[in-house]
Amino acid sequence: MNSVYDFDAVGIDGKPVALRDYEGKVLLIVNTASKCGFTPQFAGLEELWAEYRPRGLVVVGFPCNQFGSQDPGSDSDISSFCSLNYGVSFPMMSKVEVNGPQAHPLYRWLTEEARGLLGTRAIKWNFTKFLVGRDGQVRKRYAPTDSPKSLKADIEKALGAAG
Repeated sequence: MNSVYDFDAVGIDGKPVALRDYEGKVLLIVNTASKCGFTPQFAGLEELWAEYRPRGLVVVGFPCNQFGSQDPGSDSDISSFCSLNYGVSFPMMSKVEVNGPQAHPLYRWLTEEARGLLGTRAIKWNFTKFLVGRDGQVRKRYAPTDSPKSLKADIEKALGAAG
């Protein structure tokens, strides 16, 4: 796999999603959870989506229950929670694993392309973020503690770059 556009996912509604459909866009890919200390970041992610969507940003959430079992609900439960509590309207995918032998292929690729602290591949916690440029390549990886607002300068730069 050579770019993010080579991967497919399943939407939270159960329908297939080809990431190729986002070709030429800047993607912010986030593993999310509904019962985490970082869960309020949904509001900041929604703000980024609202502000930068017209310029080509797509925020993509991947619920994950691997960290402290903080997203135990069904896809339907997660979708309702995100919509009701945070007004989430950006694309949410079906729940995935991001580490280990059952990790979604996209996450295996993302963690190979952008390693974490000290070169680690593993996702350490919920709300790890990956910024992908218009060319489908990973530009940067962010820690769960990096607020959505703190990514604005990098998003602006990615949006301004040619595809």
